[in-house]
Amino acid sequence: MLTIRGLRKSFPGTEPRLLFEDLDFDLAAGEFVAVMGESGSGKSTLLNLIAGLDRADAGSIHFEGAVIGRMSDDERAAFRRRFLGFVFQAFHLLPYLTVADNVALPLLLAGIAAAERMQRSGDMLSRVGLAHRVASYPHELSGGEMQRVAIARALVHSPKLLLADEPTGNLDAGHASEVLALLRSEVRARGSACVLVTHSATAAQTADRIYALSPAGLQNPSA
Repeated sequence: MLTIRGLRKSFPGTEPRLLFEDLDFDLAAGEFVAVMGESGSGKSTLLNLIAGLDRADAGSIHFEGAVIGRMSDDERAAFRRRFLGFVFQAFHLLPYLTVADNVALPLLLAGIAAAERMQRSGDMLSRVGLAHRVASYPHELSGGEMQRVAIARALVHSPKLLLADEPTGNLDAGHASEVLALLRSEVRARGSACVLVTHSATAAQTADRIYALSPAGLQNPSA
């Protein structure tokens, strides 16, 4: 599903800082992998590159044969709407929309009718334990609740590729375990795939494979 070859990214400046280079990675449908690394190592940047939100200095990213770096801005936006679910570390919930409408937003962008949007949004909120919050607004939620809304939004349109940036960072141990189980079950049931970026060794242990990100690229210590 996803093939990365020779990826290089650095931060520009008077003294550019290399994040990583010669990064190779393959991800098949149904796989759930974790990427760990020190703060500032480029884990979130890697997800942004895969999503087409940022551009690499060198290398290529292929998703089901399409080269993301060769897409126009409009093509990359369409790619994200159709194929990606992204759980952002900072949530990025829209404050003027209810919880239900925030979760339904990917369905709205996909042209799904209102009745179906609300049905699917409500079903997904039930799955993350927030059925009682459908009419609430983001400012009325705790950090953990906002995290679960963000996860519901990422899953509601059944994406082929899920990119999760610290999805359990604001959750207690019980809810973190439930969310990780939900992510895994969705990946398995839909034949999609997930790249999980995390600082948590406990969260990473739920993955099929664990990679460590460094300037030399991605290493799988257990390989």
